[in-house]
Formats: sequence, C-alpha cells, structure tokens
Amino acid sequence: MSPRVSKRIYEYFESKGLRKTSQRDAIIEAAFSTTEHYTAEDLLAMARALDKSVSRATVYRTLPLLVESGLLREMDFGRDHKFYDPNYVDHPNHNHLICLDCAKIVEFEDVHIDTLENCISKRLGFSPVGKTVRIEAKCDVFQSTGACARRKSA
Repeated sequence: MSPRVSKRIYEYFESKGLRKTSQRDAIIEAAFSTTEHYTAEDLLAMARALDKSVSRATVYRTLPLLVESGLLREMDFGRDHKFYDPNYVDHPNHNHLICLDCAKIVEFEDVHIDTLENCISKRLGFSPVGKTVRIEAKCDVFQSTGACARRKSA
C-alpha cells in the first residue's frame, strides 16, 4: 500500500472520529495490497492472513468507510455479491471487461472510449461527471478449446 493511500485513509477515519485498531490496519493493508478485485469474504480471508483476530463484522463495517473515502470502489458486475476495486486511486478512468466463461475481470483504459463518451454526452446536451463501462464477453480460448488457464476451479 502506498504511503499516500495510507495517509488519506487514516485522515478520513480520523475525520469520522474513528480510532486506529489492529483489525482495521489489517483490513486496510489487505484491501490496498492487491490490484485484484475482491468480495467482502475475500477481503476477510486476506485480512485474517495478516491478523487472525479480524472479525467478519469489522470487515463489513470497514468496507463502506473505505468506499465513502473515495479510495475504494464498490462494483456491481451482475453477480450475487459486490466486488471491490482498489485501483481507482492510480487509474481513476479505467473500465472493466468481465469474462462470462472464466470469471476473470480485466481492467483497461482507452482514450477513444473517453472521447466517445464525452462527444455523446455533449451532443445530447450533458456534461459527464462520471462513467462506468462494463463489457461482458466470452473467452475466445475457452470457446475454441473448451479450456482456459484463467478459469476458476469450482
């Protein structure tokens, strides 16, 4: 986790009157020590690897605070649970491609998409203030061979 992210998180927590605890430290470290998307349960497992005392309740109370701080994004990828994306601090304009075969979430940035979105918004009389691009796709390798190295095991 970068010192910049750590400083912003703890300043935000302090502004909310929240104290620094070992459980929160482990959750924050786990949340921002990866570039992968994760669920609340994934975060619980990652945080418990750092501090066995981390409780499920503390993870579920801390996640909304991290989202409110603007450092973590809650993402709805059309599944039965939310994913959390820790990559918006360094890449605030990235988009997502979700493979329907292997469940891989791939981030990408493309100036052409940004330009197109801005042109469409302006043409329709709007000024964009935010955007979300989510592409759902089928894995070409899986479709042609029936196997994919990225496919999660059941």
